[in-house]
Amino acid sequence: MDDETATEILEATYRALCQHGYAALTVKDIAAEADRSKASIHYYYDSKENLFTEFLEFLYERFTAKITAIDGNTPREELESLLNAVLIDGRPTPDKSFRTVFLELQAQAPYNDTFRTQLAKFDAALFDQLQNIIVAGVEAGEFDDAVEPAVAAEFLVTTITGAHARHITTERSINRFNETVTRYAETHLLTDAPAEATR
Repeated sequence: MDDETATEILEATYRALCQHGYAALTVKDIAAEADRSKASIHYYYDSKENLFTEFLEFLYERFTAKITAIDGNTPREELESLLNAVLIDGRPTPDKSFRTVFLELQAQAPYNDTFRTQLAKFDAALFDQLQNIIVAGVEAGEFDDAVEPAVAAEFLVTTITGAHARHITTERSINRFNETVTRYAETHLLTDAPAEATR
C-alpha cells in the first residue's frame, strides 16, 4: 500500500471511530469517511482486526512523536511540558476525541491479545520518557535524590491513565487533573518544592 493511501484510510478510521464508537463501527463507515469503496478497504485490510492493528501502530507513531518533542531547558520544565502534552495536549480546551477513542480500544484489550500488545507499547513509551526525565532531574540535583525514578514514573503513568478514564467517564475537568498531577509531582520530586505546591 502506498503511504498516501494508508494515511487516508487510517485517518478515516480515526474519524469514523470518533463518530460511531468501536462496537458499532463498520468497514462501510470507514469507507464513507475515506471516500472509498468497501472493496478498496478490504483490498488493503482483510479484516477489521488487521485494520485496527495498523491503526494502533499509526496512533503509536503519533503518540511517541508528541512525547519526544517536548520543550524544556531543565528536567522540571520537561516534566511539566510532558504532563501538558499527555493530559491536555498543550491546549486550553483539549479535544476529547482521542481519549474517547483510546478508552474504547483499551476496553477491547482484555479480550484481544493483539490490541493488548499494541497498547502496552504506549504505556512503555510513556514510562520510559518519564523515567528518563526523572533520572536526569535527580542527576542534575533538581529532583530529590531519594526519588526512585522507576517508582515515580510508574506512579505517574498510572495516574495519567486514570485521569484520562475519569475525565471521559465522569466529565471531570482534565485541566484540573493536570494541575493536580503537576502539583503532586512538584511536591514529591523537587528538591525545594514551592510553598504553594504543599498546600
